Parts: sequence; structure tokens; C-alpha cells
Amino acid sequence: MAEAAESRSSRAVKDLILRYLGSSLLVLAIIWLLANFVADPGRSFTVLFQGLGNGALYALIALGYTLVYGIIELINFAHGDLFMLGSVFSGIIVVNIFGATTNTPRNWGILLVSIVLVMVMCGFINLLVERLAYRRLRRAPKLASLITAVGVSFIFQWWGQQSWMTGSTPKQWPQVVPNGGITIGSVTLAWTVMLVIAVTIPLLVLLQWIVTRTRQGRAMRATAQDQDAAMLMGIDVDRTIAFTFALGGAMAGAAGMLYLETIGTTFYGVGFQLGLIAFTAAVLGGIGNLPGAVIGGVLIGVAQAFNDGGPYGLHQQWSQTFIFAILILLMVFKPEGILGNPTVEKV
Repeated sequence: MAEAAESRSSRAVKDLILRYLGSSLLVLAIIWLLANFVADPGRSFTVLFQGLGNGALYALIALGYTLVYGIIELINFAHGDLFMLGSVFSGIIVVNIFGATTNTPRNWGILLVSIVLVMVMCGFINLLVERLAYRRLRRAPKLASLITAVGVSFIFQWWGQQSWMTGSTPKQWPQVVPNGGITIGSVTLAWTVMLVIAVTIPLLVLLQWIVTRTRQGRAMRATAQDQDAAMLMGIDVDRTIAFTFALGGAMAGAAGMLYLETIGTTFYGVGFQLGLIAFTAAVLGGIGNLPGAVIGGVLIGVAQAFNDGGPYGLHQQWSQTFIFAILILLMVFKPEGILGNPTVEKV
């Protein structure tokens, strides 16, 4: 009994220390942001707006991770490369097929239609991968599914390389969205960032409505809780999981189109980099939690923007280190994420 009481006391002291260190880091982060705004308000507001745009893009990709993990507890490492394919398909459809290369009303209409087409294509690809690969491994050890996801990632990268016949060379595409933006005082609101936010917010609202308000969404939530019980209640679990993969793929397709119009470059390796950042965002918000993925994406985007372009940032050469340092600190102080629920291992 004495040993148990001593163990509980030691654990309580350790939790208190971790909570104190975590709170101290949060206070330091807030002070850092305030110092940036005090040093250069105009530049900081411009950076903040850019960070919100990047965060919205990360959130779209992160939703694919969190949707799939929430329903079958699979970390789909191929999801970032599906986003890369979405950017490639966007360039081919908008530029090569429709010839939209300038800022005109007609080309804006083509852009909106193309977003829907790319979302359908990426959703179908994700659906096909789930049917041919992941479904067969649903009862297998989780390591088998993870290795399969890595293999699918390599297939997607090869497909991205072959899509424009230039191998591993990045390709620059003309953009419909013009450069520049609206300048208010010393604050610049870029057109590309406004497009990302204008497209992302309705998609996020639509996805939340599907999951929380529709019959298919109730089936998804039931399947996530207990697949066997859902089957006994008459839910088609296979169809529900396939629908979840299609939704995640559609979000990756939309992110690919927005990335193309924001950056203007496609590269077969970009899915690995942005996929890891989006995965970090999903973990930060609480993987498996849709609002958490959005919050995590926005926080990562804003933090990265201030690190890269803020008055007191570490600048772009430290960008990746800064992001993954956030992930490591999160795993130490709050491994379940901001909106995630702590899990207790049963023995």
C-alpha cells in the first residue's frame, strides 16, 4: 500500500511539472506573437493572413488523415501523395484540357468546375485504393496496413512523375488567379490566400454537416465507435468506410487545386513534405477529430508563417525544424492533441 501511495504521489508530481512546463511554453508562444505585432504591425497582419491561408490548406489535407484514422485507425501515409496527384490533375485539366492560363471571367468558371472534377477524381482513386488494398487487410495486423500505405505512396509518386513526362523535374504552370492582392494601409491581402480561404471554409462546413447531420454521417460515427455493433444495427460497414475514403480523397483533390493556384508548381515529392505537415496538424488538433484537424492546421499555418516571415522568426531555413519541434513538444505535454480524448490502456 505504501509503495502504491508513493507511486501515485510521484505520478502526481510529474504531471504537475509537465503541466507547468506546458503552460510556460504556451505563455512564451503568446509573448512571441505579441512581440511580432508590436515590432511591425503591418507586416505581422500580412503574415497572419498568409498563415491563415496556409493553415486552411493544411486543414484540408489533415481532414483526410483524421477521417480515415477516426473510422479504422489507419494512418494513411499515401494521403499526402494523393494531394500531390490532385495538383498534377489540376494543371492538366485547367491548362492542357481547358486552356485556362489567364485571369478572365471564363477561366474563373473553368477553375470552379475543375475543382469539382479533381475532387471527384481523387475521391475515386482513394475509393479504389481502399477497395483493392486496405479492405483486404482490415483484420490483419496494423503494421500490414501501414506498409501497404507506404507502398501506395510510392505508386502515387511514380504516377506523379509520369503524368507530365518530365521525370523528377518540377513543372511551372500558368495560373488563373493573378498575383498581388488588396492593400489596406501597410497590410496586403493576397488574391491567392483569399481564394484558399473562400473555397476551404464552405468545404469544411459541408464536411461537418455531412458527418454530423446526415444518415451517412451517423453511419460513419457508429462505425468509428464499433464496427461489429454497427453491422448488427444494419449498417453497411464496407460502404461506410469506402465513403469515408472518398470524402478524404475529395478534400485532398481540392487542396491540390488550391495549391496549384497558390504556388503554381507541381513536383512529385511535394506530397511527402506537405503530407507530414498536415499529419502534424491532425495530431496537434487530436487525430480523429474533425474540428481538431482544422484548428491544428490553422495553428501550424500561422506559427509557420510567423517563423518564416515575422520580425522575430527563425526564418525559412528553420521552417521544417520549427514545425516538427511543435509535434515533439505536443507528444510530450499533450499526446492526445488539443481536442483529443486521453486513452487509457486496458490490461
